[in-house]
Amino acid sequence: MDYLPLPDNAARQLIDSITVFEEFMRVQSEARRYSGGMYWKKQGAYEYLVRTQTDNRQRRIGPRSAETERLIEDFGNRKKAVEARLKSLRDALKDAERLNKALKVGRVPSTVLAVLAAIEDSGLGEHFVVVGTHALYAYETAAGVRIVQGALATQDVDLLWDARRRVRFVTDLGRLEVSMLAVLQRADPTFVRKEGQAETAINAKGFEIDFLRRQPEGDDPHPFRFSDDENDLWPVQAQRASVLTSAPRFDHVVVSATGRMARMRTIAPKPFVEFKRWMAAKATNRPDPKRRRDLRQAEIVQALLDEGLLLA
Repeated sequence: MDYLPLPDNAARQLIDSITVFEEFMRVQSEARRYSGGMYWKKQGAYEYLVRTQTDNRQRRIGPRSAETERLIEDFGNRKKAVEARLKSLRDALKDAERLNKALKVGRVPSTVLAVLAAIEDSGLGEHFVVVGTHALYAYETAAGVRIVQGALATQDVDLLWDARRRVRFVTDLGRLEVSMLAVLQRADPTFVRKEGQAETAINAKGFEIDFLRRQPEGDDPHPFRFSDDENDLWPVQAQRASVLTSAPRFDHVVVSATGRMARMRTIAPKPFVEFKRWMAAKATNRPDPKRRRDLRQAEIVQALLDEGLLLA
């Protein structure tokens, strides 16, 4: 067998911890709407309500009135309630992560999980999908199984950038006022751009993050650097990446050996199988060992689909 079911205790814990994680992420997103505050500001004979942001930006809402008084009261009450719920969920999340580790629920490499979390926390998650071997972690977690390690071992992860959303991406990254490399460094400060490979970030332990893109279509910019920072990364064209770019998405919470959780965005299992079979049979300049691994991975995921453990 190329995979085995998770032990019952681990499977139950996985379900419970995902519930906690997803509610935490939902409330955390809601809490961002209440970041900063509101206060009354006097200007001569007038008094008006001001909305502040955590970056010190301010926005004038309107003069003091029954409506604005109700606004500031509702804002304060909701902010207090959301922050209290978030604190409770943060504590529950810590307990879930502790149990995940104790029961050996997950095994996603900690670096991969940290990178996924950093990208999501930066608000850039919708612009990237995991493609290649590491997608198997999302599939096995969804299926409640453990795929044999030999089909998973790799020292790099491929992230496909969605060139179709480049305008939104530039806006989102610009809002952060950092480079894409700097986002990765939030996960691991030792990430640098690899010498001679502008599409690759590598950390002090030799783990690589490769950024891919489809071949230029229409008005796609090419070449394209993620930001104006001259040390930032340039996604590289990949064979048939347009197929992956347009493939249906598959998102699932994954767990590291430390118990920590993150959302992995990847492609649906069926197009994964189709792409891996193409890689095994028709990709150019593909070493034979990688072709054999591609085929094995395709067969594993197809078996999970055939058994109904995964949905296409």
